[in-house]
Amino acid sequence: MWKKLFLLLSGILLVSGLSVAGNRKDTIPLSNHFIHQLGMEVRPAYIIPTNPFLKGDNNQFKALKGAYSTHLRYAFKFSSSSYADHIYGGPYQGIGVTYYDFGDRQEIGNPAAVYLLQGGRLARFSRASLNYEWNFGLSAGWTPYDIDTNPNNVIIGSKINAYLNTNFYLNWVLSAKFDLTSGITLTHFSNGNTRFPNAGLNTVGLKMALVYNFNQNEPSFSKKTQQPQVPEFPCHFSYDLIAFGSWRRKGVVYNDNPLASPETYEVMGFNFTSFYNMGYRLRAGISVDGVYDTSANIYTEDYIIPLDGTDPGYTFYKPPLKNQLALGISARAEYVMPYFSVNIGLGTNVIHGGGDLKGLYQVLALKIETTRNSFIHIGYNLQNFKDPNYLMLGFGYRFHNKYPAFYR
Repeated sequence: MWKKLFLLLSGILLVSGLSVAGNRKDTIPLSNHFIHQLGMEVRPAYIIPTNPFLKGDNNQFKALKGAYSTHLRYAFKFSSSSYADHIYGGPYQGIGVTYYDFGDRQEIGNPAAVYLLQGGRLARFSRASLNYEWNFGLSAGWTPYDIDTNPNNVIIGSKINAYLNTNFYLNWVLSAKFDLTSGITLTHFSNGNTRFPNAGLNTVGLKMALVYNFNQNEPSFSKKTQQPQVPEFPCHFSYDLIAFGSWRRKGVVYNDNPLASPETYEVMGFNFTSFYNMGYRLRAGISVDGVYDTSANIYTEDYIIPLDGTDPGYTFYKPPLKNQLALGISARAEYVMPYFSVNIGLGTNVIHGGGDLKGLYQVLALKIETTRNSFIHIGYNLQNFKDPNYLMLGFGYRFHNKYPAFYR
């Protein structure tokens, strides 16, 4: 399944972020062309010691403290005289590839990742700006946990893992063609609870990059840049309908002992969200969230002790269907940028089968525009702010969409 997801994301990297439907209704043409960029970046980082394996319970008998990665990135941004540049704060988007070294190739591996990226400006100074950026993709080349050959590595259970990064940095304009960036970066690797173990790996570090702007003839801060008059935003309601599915692993506690089920469980669901679009960069609303989680409220009642003295064998049971269905209500907020939107939500199940389906849930999702009204949805559901729940991989459609588009 991870291979299918990897192929899906690879297709997204090639077409979704870098191509948009041709002539759109409500589209206002750009006042200038795209500016293409190529960057080389290095990121030395500190590995956050969240697990005994990272603290020294490994074959090297020493703490794993340092990580290092190199990145090659392509991006395109909007002309500084365009509507999009002024509305969204100099946004850029593209793809990147990276190679990581954690200092323990035997037990962790040296993974490579391919990812989508998008960033923009938070504040502008004379020849510099304070920027943000997020990265999201897949990483491969890990040496995962294996009870026989790699028993110490209890943080990574999959050969392919999700890659998530956010960073804040200063962008120094050296000339029309070259920018220098430096800042801080936070990175997380995990498999989305699709395989055990899933403790994940987290780093915090520094970044530095040199960026070449292929077809930019004036520095972005040039006074020659025309300042367009941005049209007033048409505030309105829109409605997102999303269908998603995924798979997950699950564990239970029996006689005070945590037990991992050997099975993989399916998850299916939908979200229907009513959004009030209050500006170019923000929409907020209420969502009705339905889910069928075949791992919800699984249990075990008995075990068999083999005659050879090996570990007991446990049988896991599924409850009736009503104990695996839930309908919830959540508050949602969405940060809107060209081609991508980042969605966060906080909710609770109001109709449910009890047990695992009680309590609060949190949602973090990325929406990737495919046409004016349709999008790919990649999200994650967390329970009670700490317990990993399930991935949300699906598609969505937006009704009554009056959002102006300043790019094509």
